[in-house]
Amino acid sequence: CIPPYKQAADGLDVETGVIDKAIAYCEKRRAMMIIDSPSGWKKKEDAKSGINNQVGSTSKNAAVFFPRLVMPNPLKENQIEVFAACGAVAGIFARTDATRGVWKAPAGLEAVLKGVIALSVPLTDPENGELNPLGINCLRNRPPAGKIVWGSRTRLGDDMLASEWKYIPVRRLALYLEETLYRNTKWAVFEPNDEPLWSQLRLSIGSFMQNLFKQGAFQGSSPKDAYFVKCDKETTTQYDIDRGIVNIMIGFAPLKPAEFVILKFQQIAGQS
Repeated sequence: CIPPYKQAADGLDVETGVIDKAIAYCEKRRAMMIIDSPSGWKKKEDAKSGINNQVGSTSKNAAVFFPRLVMPNPLKENQIEVFAACGAVAGIFARTDATRGVWKAPAGLEAVLKGVIALSVPLTDPENGELNPLGINCLRNRPPAGKIVWGSRTRLGDDMLASEWKYIPVRRLALYLEETLYRNTKWAVFEPNDEPLWSQLRLSIGSFMQNLFKQGAFQGSSPKDAYFVKCDKETTTQYDIDRGIVNIMIGFAPLKPAEFVILKFQQIAGQS
């Protein structure tokens, strides 16, 4: 996330062009960009009219949160001020990852924004019902829990887009799988690019996926409904072998059993 730095009429903001560059950087780094709502969003209608042109591109690696937080500023003798929510939301992401796993939505009654005394724009249930389907993640006051994150959609979360990357935990789980498997299969670089290597990769990756399945990362009562790993002569052709590349395909079921999200990645192999 980028803390707001540019003075605007209603507070500090981040220029849209900077947001777009940050999103592009996150996409290259397999990271997620947390975007603050502009300071000018003072009501539901502002968010609805601004979602398509004021908070960056509609990327699967970005998410916007609205409204801002009202809390004491410890650097100004606890003077009450309005703050961008990105830092607090990033903390919710980290806390959820540590306690529940990257596959758990960083939202709900457990996603409490500690130290927040109010929200800059109080939202009702009907207003939340209008904003959430547009991919706007609302921050809500839900007694007795307090101020919480009450939405977990990416910038592709608009219902009209019908994207498989609609939800933050699905996208972040995919990013986690891609990054972890890419880093942990680099040992293949000096192995002959043939069936014994492919079998080793299937076994190694399958063991990793099975461990995640046991932790509840995927849907399905059995492994075959929860995930699959494919690495063979169909994924890696003779043309690929000649170029020193092994192709790996995995599928995982984040929402419903046997409804797989497919990931493909390459590794260098057969180098002497």
